[in-house]
Amino acid sequence: MSAGRRAQSTQENRARMVTAARKAFAANGYVAASMDDLTADAGLSRGALYHGFGGKAGLLAVVVEQIDSEMAARAQQAGAAQPDRWNALLAEAAAYIEMALEPEIRRIVLLDGPAILGDPSLWPSQNACLALTRSAVADLIADGTMQRVDVEAAARLLNGAALNAALWLASSEDPQRQLPDAIAAFRIMASGFLQDSRR
Repeated sequence: MSAGRRAQSTQENRARMVTAARKAFAANGYVAASMDDLTADAGLSRGALYHGFGGKAGLLAVVVEQIDSEMAARAQQAGAAQPDRWNALLAEAAAYIEMALEPEIRRIVLLDGPAILGDPSLWPSQNACLALTRSAVADLIADGTMQRVDVEAAARLLNGAALNAALWLASSEDPQRQLPDAIAAFRIMASGFLQDSRR
């Protein structure tokens, strides 16, 4: 087998394993998902799982990053439909928080992810979200929408609030009822960053 074909086969096997794991983690949760079942579903061996991902937790990390990146893209789409940068920022946060109600996201990213992988604010995908928020905050300060405030601090507070609202809803017994409250509270908190004339 040529080096090019071998690399392609490795990528295909990796994608099959991630797809199978995503399905298993969503259906059964990380702890109950059987490595034998998910490797059989992918048509691969346990050895392939360990070789490609280092183990079940490594596979979860890849699945979480994939889903979290999809969430960020969806949030950006929600923001792109808004008339200005400020409303885009609010729409992105609301979209992210609302995704906590989706079973796959709730189970894999918001419940199992932190339990197995640790603090979500340290995940690479969350750092990518933070970078986007940092850029948005810098633009909003530059155009006079937001008060002059430390960009890093404001971006981390806004990102953290949206993430923690999503985590709260994911662990709630009645997230549908609490969703409007979470979004309303985020908007009120975020409005504290606005210039007085814009509130």
